[in-house]
Amino acid sequence: MSFSSLGLSDALMRAVADTGYTTPTPIQQQAIPAVLNGGDLLAGAQTGTGKTAGFTLPLLHRLSTDAVGSKLTSNNSPRAIRALILTPTRELAAQVEESVRTYGKYTKLNSTVIFGGVGINPQIKQLKHGVDILVATPGRLLDHMEQGTVDLSKIEILVLDEADRMLDMGFIRDIRKVLAKLPPKRQNLLFSATFSDEIKALADGLLNNPATIEVARRNSTSEVIAQKIHPVDRDKKHPLLAHLIKSNNWSQVLVFTRTKHGANKLVEQLGKDGIGAMAIHGNKSQSARTKALSEFKDNKLQVLVATDIAARGIDIDQLPHVVNYDLPNVPEDYVHRIGRTGRAGATGEAVSLVCVDEHDMLKDIEKLIKQTLPRDVIPGFEPDPTARPQPIQLRSGGPGHRNGGSGRQGGAPRNKPAASGNGNSSGNKPRSAGGGGNGNGPRPANGGGNAPRGAQQHRSGGRGR
Repeated sequence: MSFSSLGLSDALMRAVADTGYTTPTPIQQQAIPAVLNGGDLLAGAQTGTGKTAGFTLPLLHRLSTDAVGSKLTSNNSPRAIRALILTPTRELAAQVEESVRTYGKYTKLNSTVIFGGVGINPQIKQLKHGVDILVATPGRLLDHMEQGTVDLSKIEILVLDEADRMLDMGFIRDIRKVLAKLPPKRQNLLFSATFSDEIKALADGLLNNPATIEVARRNSTSEVIAQKIHPVDRDKKHPLLAHLIKSNNWSQVLVFTRTKHGANKLVEQLGKDGIGAMAIHGNKSQSARTKALSEFKDNKLQVLVATDIAARGIDIDQLPHVVNYDLPNVPEDYVHRIGRTGRAGATGEAVSLVCVDEHDMLKDIEKLIKQTLPRDVIPGFEPDPTARPQPIQLRSGGPGHRNGGSGRQGGAPRNKPAASGNGNSSGNKPRSAGGGGNGNGPRPANGGGNAPRGAQQHRSGGRGR
């Protein structure tokens, strides 16, 4: 099947041709006609499947072919927001909006992205000028709603991207507040990597007789990703990683750690080994995160060390190596992590450095993916067979908390005022901290602004806005 058979407008076909894509991915083959039909959609698609183009292309088609007469308003009357795309994290929001621009460049539609961690005033200015398509994280969108700087009364299409991650991060109340302000008659598109009971409940309340498509088996790991385990003692992980990078001449490696502190420490250790590395996590400022991500994508940075949430903005077609320096405490996150490689038909390698403390985590992961991962002991780094497990320090939020200190769990009041009023925040700040993202199809980044009304309800880990 080719893109030309999907019924997209000439303007969109020109933009697709510019990107060099000729054949739609399975999610695009199914989602594009379903969205063009005008009905609601529930789509199961993991990262790396091309889902972003699967909803941006038909969304642009519907808005641009309907954009006649009063739809595209005159210069003295600002455009109304006609499509809203909600994403869990800053990087994903930026990436999705870049995809909208890439594919919509030959249409008359415009777009903008709003998220926290940056100032709000430039965002207010952009919204005043009028925008057709708004990409947003839930927290910053609520900031604008509360200040009266955004009007959602004319929304025709709503997209919830990575809905499972939004629920994991505690955004369900935020999403419900947004939904309450939308017009009842609209098209709803919900994309999720997994169909948990919570996602099904959200879909039941949101979607009207939806088409349902699922392109990847739930929690499957791509067959083009070679996975292996290197058993090693906990204090030999860093020397082993440096050895692997140098001996294999790895030029572009994404490394996952369990904690922000662990990421910072590893960057420092690798630097002493002469290996260029930067960290990306919630405590980093948005400018630092953007710089690290940009240099890594451009192959100017050898190693990017990331925590799970921040890494959801990393979408590179030819990323060859992913290393789990620490195994994730949530088995599903293993699937998300290694899905950063083996994209767009390329092969990739996912290596996990596993110490005795993580054996139970490894069992849970292998149970989830229904396979036993091959073990490969590296000479000189053999683990001590007498080593005893120690308790693992999870993210802030305490042992066993599914996402450490992820978003507004537990019903803490949102509008609890705090002392100061400027929020050029980095990740661990209250209220305007963003998050990391992921998306598919052509995609980069963008954003701006100053945080509203002072620091508010703290979202530990800085994930969210």
